Amino acid sequence: MSAPAFPLQAPQQLQSICILRLSAIGDVCHAVSVVQAIQQYYPQAKISWIIGKVEAMLLKDLPGVELIVFDKKLGLGAYTDLRNKLRGQQFDVLLHMQVALRANVASLFIPARRKIGFDWSRAKELHALFMRERIAPQQEPHVLDGFAGFARHLGVPFLQNPQDKPQWQMPITDEHRDWAKTQLNTATTRHLVICPAASKAERNWLPVRYAAIADYAATQGFSVYLCGGPTAMEQQLAQEIKAQAQTDIIDLVGKTNLKQLLALLEQASVVLAPDTGPAHMAVTVGTPVIGLYGHSNPGRTGPYLYRQYV
Repeated sequence: MSAPAFPLQAPQQLQSICILRLSAIGDVCHAVSVVQAIQQYYPQAKISWIIGKVEAMLLKDLPGVELIVFDKKLGLGAYTDLRNKLRGQQFDVLLHMQVALRANVASLFIPARRKIGFDWSRAKELHALFMRERIAPQQEPHVLDGFAGFARHLGVPFLQNPQDKPQWQMPITDEHRDWAKTQLNTATTRHLVICPAASKAERNWLPVRYAAIADYAATQGFSVYLCGGPTAMEQQLAQEIKAQAQTDIIDLVGKTNLKQLLALLEQASVVLAPDTGPAHMAVTVGTPVIGLYGHSNPGRTGPYLYRQYV
């Protein structure tokens, strides 16, 4: 079924746009390129983004975008909090870019003249019931290409041709870059960052294989770094990798915030990771990613600009 044909508002008439994408880190990274393409096409429009608390930490100070935090830890109170934050506002359009039930319910509290969601085939968890317009259907798109459909629904010529590439302007400060540079081994200009842990353990590679790659990279003149969050699983995986590696590895697991990690990924020569947020963060700052996708579908969630390295 094709998307309904709604008349598009001219750029000068679209004054306020609300984005609804709460999570996760990788998906939010994909969405940034779409939001910024819309922003460039509608420079006069105020853009507000309803986003998860952790994801907002990464995108804090995103140029020209107001971040409105939806804190799921508040339970049902998160919806009251959202309603209070949006009191008195009226958006020209809501781009509802998440099909999770939590996000669908949140959309009820967003006052917008037009509410645009996914097409019927992707409208899971009752998503279609909450929307009045739908983007054009696509056949098994990458997540970023799926999001691009929202921009095109507003008339933005985004990723229309195979040679087109998304662009990102991520909010990294000199302070973050200076911190990242202090972590680097100055004895070399080649830096391999391994982000070994995904949110689901079945996506992870074996420690002995990460260790073997670290040892090989060292023979090629790379300094090797481990990065990740502070969870027990990630700490344990890092310890196992270091125990089986012959080379010295700089362990930064649990020692960075998201901004610092983004700056470090920007400084890296190459990143090795399974399907996890840092892989997509690296893409946004132009660092090549070798993606380990034995479990996930790289056609849908691979590192967008570097899927040839998966």
